[in-house]
Amino acid sequence: MSQIPFSLLIVDEMHPSLFTMLDAAGFAYSYQPKLTRAEILTAIAPYQGLIIRSKTTVDADLLTHAPNLQLIGRAGAGLDLIDLDEVDRRGIQVFHAGTGNRDAVGEHVVGMLLGLIANIVRADREVRQGIWDREGNRGYELGSMTVGIIGYGNNGQATARRLSGFGCRVLCYDKYRTSYSDAFAQEASMGQLLEEADVLSLHIPLTDETRLLIDDNLIEQVSKPFYLINAARGEITSLSALVRGLESGKVRGACLDVLENEKLAKLTPEQQTAFDYLRQSDKVVLTPHVAGWTHESYVRINEVLVQQMSQALGE
Repeated sequence: MSQIPFSLLIVDEMHPSLFTMLDAAGFAYSYQPKLTRAEILTAIAPYQGLIIRSKTTVDADLLTHAPNLQLIGRAGAGLDLIDLDEVDRRGIQVFHAGTGNRDAVGEHVVGMLLGLIANIVRADREVRQGIWDREGNRGYELGSMTVGIIGYGNNGQATARRLSGFGCRVLCYDKYRTSYSDAFAQEASMGQLLEEADVLSLHIPLTDETRLLIDDNLIEQVSKPFYLINAARGEITSLSALVRGLESGKVRGACLDVLENEKLAKLTPEQQTAFDYLRQSDKVVLTPHVAGWTHESYVRINEVLVQQMSQALGE
């Protein structure tokens, strides 16, 4: 393959597979994952491309220091770290690996939900303490439930595909799509989801519109007591509202791979109170933002990202 005349600055820790792929595609790059933000602002000027993961926010301030920047690659699915309006105004192309971790997310969501409704997580803790309580850990079958998926993109579709194998009814709602029913989920309105779902699973990006979407008002609108799953972005769910829902019984349980604030040493007093409740509740399953973080997806994300960039620059 001919040399691609692009020099990339990589400012996050990356799986080593990325470098073999970039070499094969002909990219020049500088791997500097330890750079602070101030150092990035100083270093970025000569580079035509920037690759980030989760550390670096790409805003107007950074972009003013990057006069030659023509592309940004996000080694992951979410784009909430990037000011998309500003990069669009500057004509900078943005690539992300939306398909790279969808299978991992789908499997993780189903695993968390089964762990909650079948009392697997709670029963495991009890047995380790010498408690043998069969009746208290009688669970529910996933196949008896209606699952509502909010956001039917890559992760929503992958989750629906896996859920359908359990025989449950899957409804999906996506504000930005039409005619998207498939073999795994039935297109529905948001109103129908709130009316019929036993489980709500979030698969939407974090935007001004979706920030704190799950609040007291929405929880009240759900007709049935329901389970909530969030493996998207933590800021979509108000943890204080979720706690109130759990206390009232409107929320039967929650599976949270993400939190409103994931810097656990820097929680606000309100966030700390909510987190203390959640971590002590046997109605909650928590994981540390690892739904899309498998050994396989770590490599696949790089494959998808490099392929997208190579195709775009080869056109």
